[in-house]
Amino acid sequence: MPDVICCGEALVDRLGPPGGDPADGGEDYLGGAPANVCCGLARLGASTGFLGRLGRDGVGAAFARLFQERGVDQQGLQWDKQRPSRIVLVQRQPDGERSFGGFLGDTGAGFADTAFAKDRIPPSLFQSARWLLFGTIPLASPTAAAALEQAMALAEARQARLALDVNWRPTFWPCSESMARQRIAPLLERVCLLKLAVEEAEWLFGQRDPQAISLVLPQRPAVVVTAGGDGVAWWMGGCRGQRPAYPVSVVDSTGAGDAFLAGLLHQLVRQPQLLQHSSGEAVAQVMAFASACGAVVCTGAGAIDPQPWPEAVAAFPG
Repeated sequence: MPDVICCGEALVDRLGPPGGDPADGGEDYLGGAPANVCCGLARLGASTGFLGRLGRDGVGAAFARLFQERGVDQQGLQWDKQRPSRIVLVQRQPDGERSFGGFLGDTGAGFADTAFAKDRIPPSLFQSARWLLFGTIPLASPTAAAALEQAMALAEARQARLALDVNWRPTFWPCSESMARQRIAPLLERVCLLKLAVEEAEWLFGQRDPQAISLVLPQRPAVVVTAGGDGVAWWMGGCRGQRPAYPVSVVDSTGAGDAFLAGLLHQLVRQPQLLQHSSGEAVAQVMAFASACGAVVCTGAGAIDPQPWPEAVAAFPG
């Protein structure tokens, strides 16, 4: 049974050529933040499982093969015969940074991830879970939102910790930003670990200070605020700190934050005491490990293929 369950979307990122339009043709890479984190954890040697829904199509079959190769627990994987897996158009800038466009594949009934069903979630999946990781995209669909709530309740019943990567992607949301914030707010109050990009921190909290953000939430969670090439800041275990990003030649930044989070969760499974009172040095070492995971992914194309093995992280950046 998995120690970390990653709940939410698995999809294909269609990357256009640098400076070009992915709708005119591009390269397809398996992705989706929870799936990325799940695969990154598995490559690092963690016990992990995926919880979500895919179409009975080529994308779904490719994920099933990938999960099997990585040793990911698939008992939480749901299959949809009516709706396809989602394809996301990703515009890539010459410097490797990316932005999300529209979607491909919808035949009128929506995408499989929006039909993620709460009554298909096996409670046995949570038997030994220590963490449930999820993002906010399931909240954009009422059906998927209900399934996420069920997953959170099952995790909490097993005293597993909740981790939220906000992963704000307005393209996925059919409602206004203010309505989206209203849906996201209750999740913020239940998590033990909160990861936000700088823009997300300012959008939700009006500030980017991790300690200040933690103090306004009832759970007083560990908070990590990432700023891409400008590094990361955190508040964890009573310690605050920051570190610059490792300097690397960026091929594609897609999935860097997910690889970072995989590295962080991998270390927190092994060192859960870091969430309580800890030394600043111990937390900084964990953040260095996670940052190395994110940096390695930037040196290759796609979010999953370049994910590092533990030996590569240990040797990085030398």
